[in-house]
Amino acid sequence: MNRSNSESLEGRTSQLDTDDITQKKVARVETVVLTTPENKSLPPTTPKPKNHKHVILVVLGAIAVVVSVFGYRWWQYISTHEQTDNAYVTANIHPISTRINGTVSEVSVNDNQLVQKDQLLVKLDPGDYQIQVQQAQASLTTDQRQANAALSNINLSSGNVLGNTQQAQGNVASARAAISTAIASAKAAQAAVPAAQASVAQAQANLEKAQADYNRYKTLYVQGVVPRQQLDTYRATYYVDLAQKNSALQGVLQAQANQAQARESVTKAQAQLAASQGGLQQAKATGEQTKVNQAQYKAALAQIAQSQANLDNAKLQLSYTNIVALSAGRVGNKVVQVGQRVQPGSKLMAIVEDNPWVVANFKETQVAHMRIGQKVEILIDAIPKHHFIGYVNSFSPGSGATFALLPSDNATGNFTKIVQRVPVKIVFDTNSIRGYESRIVPGLSVETTVNVKE
Repeated sequence: MNRSNSESLEGRTSQLDTDDITQKKVARVETVVLTTPENKSLPPTTPKPKNHKHVILVVLGAIAVVVSVFGYRWWQYISTHEQTDNAYVTANIHPISTRINGTVSEVSVNDNQLVQKDQLLVKLDPGDYQIQVQQAQASLTTDQRQANAALSNINLSSGNVLGNTQQAQGNVASARAAISTAIASAKAAQAAVPAAQASVAQAQANLEKAQADYNRYKTLYVQGVVPRQQLDTYRATYYVDLAQKNSALQGVLQAQANQAQARESVTKAQAQLAASQGGLQQAKATGEQTKVNQAQYKAALAQIAQSQANLDNAKLQLSYTNIVALSAGRVGNKVVQVGQRVQPGSKLMAIVEDNPWVVANFKETQVAHMRIGQKVEILIDAIPKHHFIGYVNSFSPGSGATFALLPSDNATGNFTKIVQRVPVKIVFDTNSIRGYESRIVPGLSVETTVNVKE
């Protein structure tokens, strides 16, 4: 204790000595200045000691005011803002993969290249799939021709059925009419036979009378009783009656022949009726064949649909040989090379959209006063000299632990309350990130401050 007091006294004494020496030097300088020729009229002055205590008090007071103002503002700031450094930049990342087997024949983009939507990225060898398209096209053409043939058979059979049916019905009607006509002719022929026979009997009687007269007048002519002229008259009558008898005999034969022909016509007409009725049945049977042809045509149409589906699938598989960008963005994680054999689902690269946002994991005690649309100050570690502006876009429907791979089970009895984190989506202000779009990439660490009183 005494030692410390003595050391402090010694320090003060040495300080006083130093001050005295300093004051003496100042006095000497002032004396010299006052004694110069230009200042001979000025009397010498004695310097006054300065009050250092007053200066120290002023400085301390100023410091206290600054600290008070700064503390008040800091308290006001932290009471109206919620901050976290548990945040990172994210964006839509589209993995690019193949849907089919194939060999890479062309890679059209490089790492980190900016691409547009539907721009060609990778091309696979299309040879095998072009052959499949040709085979499917040939099969479709064959099925279409078969369907056309079936349709032609339907039209042909339908026309034949209608024509054959009408013809068969007409034949049946004609056959029935022919039967009626033949029967009538047979009856007429049958009735003509007795008449012809009666004519023969009459002609025979006339012939016998003419012959008797001729013989008598022949004898009388020989005796010279009658003249030659009368004999010639009866002889002519005799020959006329003989001719009429022969004609009557021919009429009988003709009537009998007509009767036989009429009977044959009846039989033929009946046979024609039977044939016509058979043709009608055959025409109806042809209608059943039309139904079979229609069923074949429907089957051909179904086969055409199947072949068309196969062709569409082959064309779709061929289109998969051109792998295009699903959206605009930049290429990342490119692992594909020309000549590489790829399988369905093989990852080739990724497309990162130029529309990033921030996911900030706030404590559950910090989100009480947060609302959608509140202004957010964003500081990205990779760009420390620029402050970005954003806005609260949405809140996660569950805490981070809820969507964890192995969520915690608090029903075991050993419960320890842990402050949970709630992911909050924050979108950038468009004007704020202008010129920095290419530097704000997913995965960057971020510090976010939300103005909860705005």
